[in-house]
Amino acid sequence: MACTIGFVASAAADEGMWLFNAPPLKQLKEKYQFEPTPQWLDHLQKASVRFNSGGSGSFVSANGLCITNHHVGLDTLQKISSEKKNYVRDGFYAKTHAEEVKATDLELNVLMSIEDVTDKVKAAVQPSMSPEDANKARSNVIAQIENESKQKTGLRSDVITLYQGGVYNLYRYKRYDDVRLVFAPEQQAAFYGGDPDNFEYPRFDLDICVFRAYENGQPAHPQHYLKWNSKGPADGELTFVSGHPGKTDRQLTTDELAAMRDGEVPYLLSMLNRREVFLNAFAARSFENARRVREDLFGIQNSRKAFVGIQAALLDPEIWNSIAAREMKLRDGMRHVPSTARSLNMRAACFAPATNGRNQTANVSPSSATAIRNRSSSIYFPPRRFTMTSSKSRWLIR
Repeated sequence: MACTIGFVASAAADEGMWLFNAPPLKQLKEKYQFEPTPQWLDHLQKASVRFNSGGSGSFVSANGLCITNHHVGLDTLQKISSEKKNYVRDGFYAKTHAEEVKATDLELNVLMSIEDVTDKVKAAVQPSMSPEDANKARSNVIAQIENESKQKTGLRSDVITLYQGGVYNLYRYKRYDDVRLVFAPEQQAAFYGGDPDNFEYPRFDLDICVFRAYENGQPAHPQHYLKWNSKGPADGELTFVSGHPGKTDRQLTTDELAAMRDGEVPYLLSMLNRREVFLNAFAARSFENARRVREDLFGIQNSRKAFVGIQAALLDPEIWNSIAAREMKLRDGMRHVPSTARSLNMRAACFAPATNGRNQTANVSPSSATAIRNRSSSIYFPPRRFTMTSSKSRWLIR
């Protein structure tokens, strides 16, 4: 999971999600007359927090207060709740340090440094290796780098894969494993509008949770934290968003996106729909059942709705044709550069067998096979029917 920074201006998101060690300095200077200094970037990076339960947050005080979204803290709220104390439904507020509730297994990570280890990782893989041997060699050298870094620095060390293996960065994190809940609003206020409003438009709710990090039994004192601005951003003010997003698929090829559209996403939607039905049926049996599955049900509904949107975009001919046209423009440009032309041809040759292998494992109807064979063109061929059988499910899309 990479640590990135994004920026927005005039209430409209600008293009880009950028690594802290590769900020768009030229673009920021030319377009916004802003030049972030290394000190500014380092401060923002170390004020940003990653939750091991999934999500981002920020230190906002000198005594360890950390702010995040309510749905990020929901996992902890669920785990510390009981039949008698329902922190999800009723919320929580600690008036003193002594009243703060310790999270069961929550860990906060702060990215302290980034080191490029691309050459070390790639040096372990030889051209003559089979894919299996190459993966094994890559995994071994990554584990070695991580172990050596942890022993040397005492920090959690993770090798992050970027650009599908084009770049490898070593991230070193400071860990806080004593984290306590300070404030959480009631579920009705935190998720007002519920699933029908989610992902539809900006919602008016109190989507917030506040935790405090501790060290040696005392509130932590981070050197870097974001100061509170009670006025909020001014109209048209350049605003940055820092955090630890999961990933972005913006650079996938049309072949990879077609595999998602025809196989991966429909399978996930089928699985999520079944689980949603099961959990709703279980929750309907009692209030206690509903409390126990609330966090799991929210996660499934959130994922289901996200993948519904992804699939709708992948099935939209206008969107698909624009992606295909962009890829063809890139490929045409690369063919005129000798150093990239060979790698481009190699990638095309390597991906074709993988695609054919996937088709052999799936039961693809003639109409879908036509769509797959014509993926290399910029014309959209919608899949009229696609079937796949697994050990647990069989689904059909028409």
